[in-house]
Amino acid sequence: QVQPVESGGGLVQVGDSLRLSCAASGHRLSEYTVAWFRQAPGKEREFVAFTTRVDNTQYADSVKGRVTISRDKAQNTVNLRIFSLKPEDSAIYYCAVSSRYSTFGELRFGDRYDYWGQGTQVTVSS
Repeated sequence: QVQPVESGGGLVQVGDSLRLSCAASGHRLSEYTVAWFRQAPGKEREFVAFTTRVDNTQYADSVKGRVTISRDKAQNTVNLRIFSLKPEDSAIYYCAVSSRYSTFGELRFGDRYDYWGQGTQVTVSS
């Protein structure tokens, strides 16, 4: 069973950049599709980005152009960089891992993911 662990969250200022990391000891993340979701207080969880086994990536429209998802295969991590942070980026960010074969459209939904981390809090202060 894959157990993702997120890190890198914290309190940042508007306009700052941040890198979140997802690690999973004992499993090669390169063998899975890995996504980031986020959930703000009082809101539903929303898709942020995913990367497939062959490094196809997609981003939510709300973050496109400000976010990059990438694999560090040497470190066995999947990283999410967020640039030009806004207060509305404040949320708990979750790493999710999928071993299923899914369409790109399906991968934007949490029910395609089998394993979830505990999340890392990002707070953007103005």
